[in-house]
Amino acid sequence: MLRKTSLLFLIVLFASRITSAQSRPTFIEFINQEHSWVDSVFNKLSKKERIAQMFMVRAHTNLGEAYSDSVAKVIKKQKLGGVVLFQGGPIRHANLINSYQKLAKVPLLTALDGEWGLGMRLMDSTIAFPYQMALGAVQNEQLIYQMGQEVAKNFKAMGLNVNFAPDVDVNNNPNNPVINFRSFGENKMNVARKGGAYMKGMTDGGLITTLKHFPGHGDTDVDSHYDLPSLGFTKARLDSLEMYPFKELIGQGAPGVMVAHMNIPALDSTAHLPSSLSKNVITTVLKEHMGFRGLTFTDAMDMKGVVKYFPDGEADVRAIMAGNDVLELSENSKRAIKKVRKAIRKKRLSWEDINVRVKKILAAKYWLALDKWQPVTTDNLYQELNNESAKALNRQLAEAAITVLKGDTLIHQLSPEERTALISIGVDSATGFQQRLASHFGDHLNIVLSARATAMDVAKVVDELKNYKQIIIAIHDTRLRPQSKLNYSQDVNGLISQLAGRKAIFAVFANPYAIATFPGLEQAGGLVVAYQNDVTFQHAVARLMSGELEANGKLPVTINSFFKYGDGL
Repeated sequence: MLRKTSLLFLIVLFASRITSAQSRPTFIEFINQEHSWVDSVFNKLSKKERIAQMFMVRAHTNLGEAYSDSVAKVIKKQKLGGVVLFQGGPIRHANLINSYQKLAKVPLLTALDGEWGLGMRLMDSTIAFPYQMALGAVQNEQLIYQMGQEVAKNFKAMGLNVNFAPDVDVNNNPNNPVINFRSFGENKMNVARKGGAYMKGMTDGGLITTLKHFPGHGDTDVDSHYDLPSLGFTKARLDSLEMYPFKELIGQGAPGVMVAHMNIPALDSTAHLPSSLSKNVITTVLKEHMGFRGLTFTDAMDMKGVVKYFPDGEADVRAIMAGNDVLELSENSKRAIKKVRKAIRKKRLSWEDINVRVKKILAAKYWLALDKWQPVTTDNLYQELNNESAKALNRQLAEAAITVLKGDTLIHQLSPEERTALISIGVDSATGFQQRLASHFGDHLNIVLSARATAMDVAKVVDELKNYKQIIIAIHDTRLRPQSKLNYSQDVNGLISQLAGRKAIFAVFANPYAIATFPGLEQAGGLVVAYQNDVTFQHAVARLMSGELEANGKLPVTINSFFKYGDGL
């Protein structure tokens, strides 16, 4: 009888937990409901402190203690609502977040730009998952969901609770200087699928995420960090293309949206007005027409794209007038808060405008369980962030992204017994790609050729290759952010064209758009896109060349008339 009672109890307990999980409101539902904790905190805030909840300040841990202390004073004195973390180290970040949370009157939103995880900002001490362009090639979206879960786990281990990701801009301009490789590609549906998988993985893991950069920053040739881009497209084009991923993912419950600094006459004809300051863009289009009820974040308010025409705090006021909930990185938050209070006195804003949004922000903090905030521990934090399962997932993602555009049969026919030349171009020393293949091709020659090699250097390479039938060439872009064009010398470009004519096999560890830099590369015997100059990708392609891996990636962008979106053998 006791066993039956115990079994019945376990069944009831399990069923109640399932019911509880199913009945828990979504983030969107939750922040639009009333909560006693929210009301109790709100009622203890002065009017000035309510405005301060809408602002997030910048923080680093690589700029010295004096800088960190200055940010602490701002948080303590101004009672700001959040912090955006940039470069530094994971343990220092975690300790800093702990100290800032202890200072805060109201627990802080703590954010970081993690489009490819913590490695986007903490690049030398945490795992950098593939760039979104590479993820756009991946056909198994469950892997991207798993990446989102891992990123959420890593963020929370450091005390972070907001990820300014995913980037769901549709990159259909190869010369885009600011989005480009940060996008999942040029196809709006592919962007929505990949962005949705990443978003859901993170939100299921307990993070607030933001879709960016609304209404779409993918077809610009101006970087809004330095100037105000202008989009001259029709409203119909914007609605059907740029805004498509946003609409899809808002429908899937996106918690946040980050608004870009772009002038878009079709949505607001006001001269020089950035979208981030436009009531029509944010309140009418995003909130009313698209039904978004989550948190609206501005892009950084210290960018030239927003302050160029609205200096001295006017941009901050207009951002709130437009309908934004949270302002990221005001040039001067103290001045901004004063300007907002003045705008209320002058009837440009109302306290109702402020109060509704502050309560949403507080509800978001309550959803994050910040009412029960506890400091994170840094014991074994480095090992936790760089765990073996995360490394294995990173390898899986890299392998799933590898895209063969040409020469699948030739690659499969590579013989380990044949004399093989392994050439890495654009680097100054032997690469992981060469080292990995050296053990497979016993009789091999390693050649390293710098991006600026001279005609004499090139002639020497040509002479060395005379007795080699198998030639495998790696094209590398060693820049931190891979651009659409490679800065190789004319002599190096000529060598690439010449070797393509000899039916050599090429692996491109660079932005896929860079393939268009090399006329004649379409004549190569084999062409593999590996998207970025990362040792994980180099090892993945080496496995492909040695017959250990089958490539399944599909090109997420059109390169030229020879290689188009969706290509991949």
